[in-house]
Amino acid sequence: MLKQRLAQKQLQKLSPQQIQLMKLLQIPTVSLEQRIKEELEENPALEEMRFEDEESYQVSLNGDGASGADGGDERNDEEFDEVDLSGYSDGEDGIASYKLQDPNYGGSDEPKTLPIAFTTTFHEYLMEQLGMVSLDDRQFRAASQIIGSIDEDGYLRRNLESISNDLIFTQNMAVSPEELEELLLVVQGFDPPGVAARNLQECLIIQLLRRNPEENKPVQLAITILENHFDEFSKKHYDKLCKHLHISDDDLKNAVDEILKLNPKPANAYTSGNNKTNPETYIVPDFIVINENDELTLKLNSRNTPELRVSDTYRDMLREYVRAKKKDPRQREAILFIKQKIDAAKWFIDAIKQRQSTMLKTMEAILTYQHDYFVTGDEMQLRPMILKDVADITGLDISTVSRVSNSKFVQTEFGTFKLKSFFSEALQTDSGEEVSTREVKRILTDLIGNESKKRPLSDQKLTEELVKRGYNIARRTVAKYREQLDIPVARLRKQL
Repeated sequence: MLKQRLAQKQLQKLSPQQIQLMKLLQIPTVSLEQRIKEELEENPALEEMRFEDEESYQVSLNGDGASGADGGDERNDEEFDEVDLSGYSDGEDGIASYKLQDPNYGGSDEPKTLPIAFTTTFHEYLMEQLGMVSLDDRQFRAASQIIGSIDEDGYLRRNLESISNDLIFTQNMAVSPEELEELLLVVQGFDPPGVAARNLQECLIIQLLRRNPEENKPVQLAITILENHFDEFSKKHYDKLCKHLHISDDDLKNAVDEILKLNPKPANAYTSGNNKTNPETYIVPDFIVINENDELTLKLNSRNTPELRVSDTYRDMLREYVRAKKKDPRQREAILFIKQKIDAAKWFIDAIKQRQSTMLKTMEAILTYQHDYFVTGDEMQLRPMILKDVADITGLDISTVSRVSNSKFVQTEFGTFKLKSFFSEALQTDSGEEVSTREVKRILTDLIGNESKKRPLSDQKLTEELVKRGYNIARRTVAKYREQLDIPVARLRKQL
C-alpha cells in the first residue's frame, strides 16, 4: 500500500561552474592552451584580447581586475545579470530549448586526441617485408596471420595451434602447426632482429645468430649460455656458469657483454622512433621558482596562454535588447542564446582566474613549507609533508590540493621536478627528529650506487648501514623503498 510521508535529506550537488573549475585544476599548463582553444571554438561570445585592447580590458588570464577602462563593464555585467527573460519562454513548459542544452559543461570526459602524422606502423613494416618473400597465396595469408598476432613488443605470445584454429574459423583454411612453424622462421628473419620470438630466450638467440657466431667466440659462448643455461644466467649465478662450462671469468664477462647489447623488446626500437610528436615527451613547468640572494620568487607559467574577454559584439547585442522599449517575443531564442553564451564566457574566465589563484596559493604554501630546500637544493633539507599540511596552510580542501599537485611540475635552479615528489611521509631518527622518507631514499640510492658490484649489499646490510647513520628503519621498509626506486635485489645487481 502506497503511503505519503515527509523526509528530510541533505544532498550536495556541484554546479556546472564547480565541475568546470575542478577539471581545469587537474590539467597541466601544457594542456591548458588546448582547452582554451576548444572553449573559444565552442563559445562565440568568448574571444582573445587583441593587442590594441589590452589597456581597455583587464579580463585576462594574468589580470587581477575585471573592470574596463571606464569602469563600465562591471556595471554592464550586473545589468546583464538582471535582464528579465521571463517573457521569453518557449512552449508550455516555460523552458527555452537553449536552457536544456549545456555544450560547455556537460561534455564527455573522454580525452581529446591530437592528430598524428602519417607513418608506417610496425605491422605494416613487417607486411612490406613479407611482400618481398616468394610465397604462394596460401602461405602469404598464413604468414599474415602470424604477423597480425605479434604484440606491440615484437613477440608472438599466441601458440601456433591457436593461430591454426584462427585460420580455420576466419579464413576457412587448414594450416598445420608444422607448416606455421616453417613460416614463423621466415618472419623471424625480418627486421628488427628478434621479431616474432615466442619468449625472451628465443628473442636473444635470434639476435645473436645474426652476428656470425662461427667467427666470434664470445657470441658462440653467449648462444650456448642462453640455450643450455638460461635459468642460471637470468638469476646471475655466474659461479655455476663458470663451473658448468669450464670457462674463466673473463670469457664469461665477454659473453655476457654480448648478451647485454641485445634488445629485449625488438619492436620498441621501431615504434619509439615514430612517436616524436607525442606532447607528453616534453615537460612544460607549471610554476617557476627564482632564487635571488636567498629570496624566492614564484611565477605561474602562462606562456602561450591567450588573454580572454567577453565579445563586444555579443555585449552590444544584449545591451540593445535591454535598452529596447518594445520587446519582441520572436527574439526569445536569440536573446536566450546570447545570454547563455555571455554567462558561459564569464564563467570560464572566472574559472581560469580562480585556477590561477588556487594554484599560486598551493605552490606558495609548498614553497614556505620547504623553504630551506628551494634555497639550497639539498634533499636533506626536505621536511616531511603530506596533503593535509598544505591544506591546513591554505584553507583549501585536501582533494583540491591533490588536484593541483597531480601532473604539475615546478622549475627551479636545480632542475624541474614533479610537484607530487615534494610530498613524503615522516620517518623518526634515533634522536627523535622526523625526517622525510625522500631523504632516506636518497641515502639508500647512494649506498647502492657506491656498493661493490661484485658483492652488492643485501637488504639486511642496507638496513644496518641506515641504522648506523641514525635512521630507525626495518628491513621490510628498506625493501619497500628499494622497490619504489625500481632497484632490483642484490643478486640481480651483481656484475662480473
